[in-house]
Amino acid sequence: MLTSSKRNLSIAEAILLGFQHYLVMLGTTVLIPTALVPQMGGGNEEKAKVIQTLLLVAGLNTLLQTLFGTRLPAVIGGSFAFVPTTISIILAGRFTDTADPIERFKKIMRAIQGSLIIASTLQIVLGFSGLWRNVTRFLSPLSSVPLVALVGFGLYKLGFPGVAKCVEIGLPELVILVFISQYMQHVLRSRRHCINRFAVIFAVAIGWVYAHLLTVGGAYKSTPPQTQASCRTDRAGLIDATPWIRVPYPFQWGEPSFDEGEAFAMMMASFVALVESSGAFIAAYRYGSATPLPHSVLSRGVGWQGVGILLSGLFGTVNGSSVSLENVGLLALTRVASRRVVQISAAFMIFFSVFGKFGAFFASIPQPILAALYCLFFAYVGAGGLSFLQFCNLNSFRTKFILGFSFFSGLSVPHYFNEYTAKHGYGPVHTGARWVNDMVNVPLSSVPFVAGCVAFFLDNTLHNKDGRIRKDRGEHWWDNFKYFEDDARSEEFYSLPFNLNKCYPSM
Repeated sequence: MLTSSKRNLSIAEAILLGFQHYLVMLGTTVLIPTALVPQMGGGNEEKAKVIQTLLLVAGLNTLLQTLFGTRLPAVIGGSFAFVPTTISIILAGRFTDTADPIERFKKIMRAIQGSLIIASTLQIVLGFSGLWRNVTRFLSPLSSVPLVALVGFGLYKLGFPGVAKCVEIGLPELVILVFISQYMQHVLRSRRHCINRFAVIFAVAIGWVYAHLLTVGGAYKSTPPQTQASCRTDRAGLIDATPWIRVPYPFQWGEPSFDEGEAFAMMMASFVALVESSGAFIAAYRYGSATPLPHSVLSRGVGWQGVGILLSGLFGTVNGSSVSLENVGLLALTRVASRRVVQISAAFMIFFSVFGKFGAFFASIPQPILAALYCLFFAYVGAGGLSFLQFCNLNSFRTKFILGFSFFSGLSVPHYFNEYTAKHGYGPVHTGARWVNDMVNVPLSSVPFVAGCVAFFLDNTLHNKDGRIRKDRGEHWWDNFKYFEDDARSEEFYSLPFNLNKCYPSM
C-alpha cells in the first residue's frame, strides 16, 4: 500500500480520508451534468440520474485503476476535456426537430454514448498494445514540467472565478481552508496530523453551515436568480428530484446511436484526455512518494482508463473519464497517498450513487465552496510539475527556450481559440464538417495539451543526442526507472495483485 505517512492509518482515519476524497470529487461530478443536462433538454430529475450514473462509473473506474491500472492512489472521474465535443453534439441540427425536451435529452444522450463507446477504443488500443509506452519513453523531466504544471495551473478558470460567483461564501471558505491547512498546525502542534489530514472536512463543514445560515436568514431573498443558484444551499434541485434507491445500469437511456463524424471528434477529445491524464498520473506518483512511473505501467493505466471511457458510454454519463486532478492535489494537502483510502472513496461513490437521497444531500454543497478547494488543489498539481525543474539544468539556454516557449504557447494558443469561440460561437477552424472543426479546435483549446506537445517535440528534436544535453534535460535521473525491472521498488508500488504479473508482466 502506498502511503506517505510514517505510521499505518487506522480504519477510522482511512474511512474519513476516503470520505474526504469523495467530497472533493463531487465538484466536477455535479458541475459537468449541471452545465450539460439543461442544454440537452433534461430537468432536475434527469440531472440527478446523470449524477448518480457518473458517481457509479467513477467508483468502478477508480477501483479498476487502483487494482489493475497504474495502482496509484488516483481517483478517476469526469473530464472537462470531453465537454466541448459533447456540446458540439448537443448543438447538432438533427435534434432540433424533437419537440419533447425529455425525448430530445434521451436522443442526445444516446448519440453521446455511441461516440464515447467508439472513442474508448483509442486509449484501450494505445494503452494495452504498449504504443503509449513507446511514446512516453521519450518523455524527460524537462518536457514533463510544462505538461504537469499546466495540467494544474491551466484550470485557473475553475478557481477564483468560481469563488467570485458568491464571494461572501467562497472567499471565507478559501481563507478558512488556507488557515486550517497551513497555519493551524503551528498553533495546535499536538493535533497537527489530524488538522493536516482532515482540513477539507473541517473547512467544508464550516463553509456549508455558514452558507446555510445565510440562506435561512433570508440573505438571498431579493437577489437575482443566478446569485441564488450559486449561493443558496436549497437551489440545486437534486434532493427532491433524486429517488431514495436507484441502481444505474447500462443502456438505461436506450440503445446508443452512432455517427462517424462525432465519433472521430470524440476520439480527439479522448486523446486530449489521455495526454492530460498522463500528466496527472506523473503528479500522482510525485505526491504518492512512489518511484518514477515505469512507462509500461503508465501505458497499462491508460488502457484501463480507456475501459473507463467505455463504461461511461455504456452507462450514459454524458462525459468521458480521466484522472481527477483535485484528488491528486488532495494527496499533497493531506500528505497521505494510500490505495486503501482511495478504494474506500470509490466505495462511497458507489454507495451514494445507489442511495441517491444521501448522495444528493452532499451534492447540494454550493459550488463556490468547492471552487475554493480547487484554488489549493490545482495549485498543488501545478507546483508538482514545477518540482521537476530540480532535475534540469536551468543555466542552459536550450532549457530556458523549451520551458519559456512551451509555457507561452500553452497559454497563448488556447486563449486565442477560447476567446474566438466565445466571441463568434464557433472556433477559428470553421468548415462545413463539424467533426473536422472539433478535431482541430478541441485539442488547440487545451492548455496542457498544447504546452506538453510543444515541449515534447522541442525536447526530442533540439540536439538531444549530445550527452551533455541528456543531463540538461534531466534524463539521467529517470534512467533507472524506464523499465519495470530496473528498480526493485517498482514491484512494491506497481505490481498487479493476485500474482497477475506472472500472466501479464510489465516491460
